[in-house]
Amino acid sequence: QVHLVESGGGLVQDGGSLRLSCAASGRTFSGYAMGWFREAPGKEREFVAAITYTGGRTYYSDSVKGRFAISRDNAKNTMYLQMNSLKPEDTAVYYCARARALARVPDLQGTGGYDYWGQGTQVTVSS
Repeated sequence: QVHLVESGGGLVQDGGSLRLSCAASGRTFSGYAMGWFREAPGKEREFVAAITYTGGRTYYSDSVKGRFAISRDNAKNTMYLQMNSLKPEDTAVYYCARARALARVPDLQGTGGYDYWGQGTQVTVSS
């Protein structure tokens, strides 16, 4: 069983920054791609960013590209999401997830490409 725990959410003003962390249990972190998703009230969960298991490649949704940065530290079993220039429309619960084994790049941009999820952390951006 894989256990993922997000932290770092909170309330921030328009234009502010936050850094989310996702701590993973066990030895099943470094060999898998990881991703961040978010879910706003009344909306479906949407892809935010993904990173390959080495950290060598990253992928972003168009809505966050240039503002958010995903990274990981395999030695610490932790993934991060640095969020800059936050906007009210970024308000959502943010979830980290571990990709399924052998997930391909297109799979990383949909919820079906992931098999373990954290409980989420709330990010609220005030205008």
